[in-house]
Amino acid sequence: MVLGRIRDAIQGKPKLDGPSVLPDYFPVQPKGCEKHADKLFTCLATDATEKARDMEAAGLHKSYYPDVEVKAVDEDAAKKVEEMAKSGEKNDSLPQAGDNPLDQCRDFIAYYKRCCDRELKKKHNWILTEPYRVQEEYRYKSS
Repeated sequence: MVLGRIRDAIQGKPKLDGPSVLPDYFPVQPKGCEKHADKLFTCLATDATEKARDMEAAGLHKSYYPDVEVKAVDEDAAKKVEEMAKSGEKNDSLPQAGDNPLDQCRDFIAYYKRCCDRELKKKHNWILTEPYRVQEEYRYKSS
């Protein structure tokens, strides 16, 4: 654990290549990565969620389903964003088309990914990456 921190200090700030996406193993919190995971979870719960809600209000979010048409929840916000896009102004407080809400947490995602990539290889954290099967007697019964 101490060697990992020394290595992190020498390597410097991690860089995240490409768009901001969460890793496949995302909600795990391996031993040794509690600090980075807590910072990431806090950022996702506050900054990224606020940005996503602002984008939904302005109608700039993407739908998961192809047959669903995206509508603006707040017409005033949609008008402000449309006017800003037409005038070509840059305003960081208003969302823009093509924004990624996870960009708010890009540094935290990079630190979390670097720490988890290192810690999940250790024996005491292997169970976090193993798929498991629930036995029949513990499954919910559909009645």
